[in-house]
Amino acid sequence: MKDLKDYVITIPDFPEKGIMFRDVTGILKDPDGLHAYIDAMTKALEGVDFDVILGPESRGFIFGMPVAYNLHKAFIPVRKPGKLPRETVSKEYSLEYGSSTLEIHKEDLLPGSKVVIIDDLIATAGTAKAIASMVEEMGASVEKMIFAIELAGLNGRELLKDYQVESIVSYEGK
Repeated sequence: MKDLKDYVITIPDFPEKGIMFRDVTGILKDPDGLHAYIDAMTKALEGVDFDVILGPESRGFIFGMPVAYNLHKAFIPVRKPGKLPRETVSKEYSLEYGSSTLEIHKEDLLPGSKVVIIDDLIATAGTAKAIASMVEEMGASVEKMIFAIELAGLNGRELLKDYQVESIVSYEGK
């Protein structure tokens, strides 16, 4: 059996020189890799008391949905602005070169809900922190965050120090 990191495709110098881009499509295109990552994320939730999994657009959908299915939990998509048809709650957050906004249907996440956030990557953790803030503003709690890949050199865990965070594989660099 392959090591879990063997499913991640590394592209040197993308999008700029010195960056080692970690491409999750290597995981997705290999049935064994996809199975291994979904199983690892499912296992990471053993003993965690929660109601719902939130997954941000778009790769959080890919990883979060099968975990929700495996554990018979609800899945709520976190979308970019203008993609959800009903009333939403939104959160603007800073990116390296600007800002972005995320939205959740207002009635989908109830006060008191216990939430797990699943996404493909933790780098600077801006997206995860924005989702956690939105969850808490809606009266719910974040029980755990799980990421397929962590770029530890970008110190995203520091921004998420108030949360239980787990990554399936971790890389020291950026």
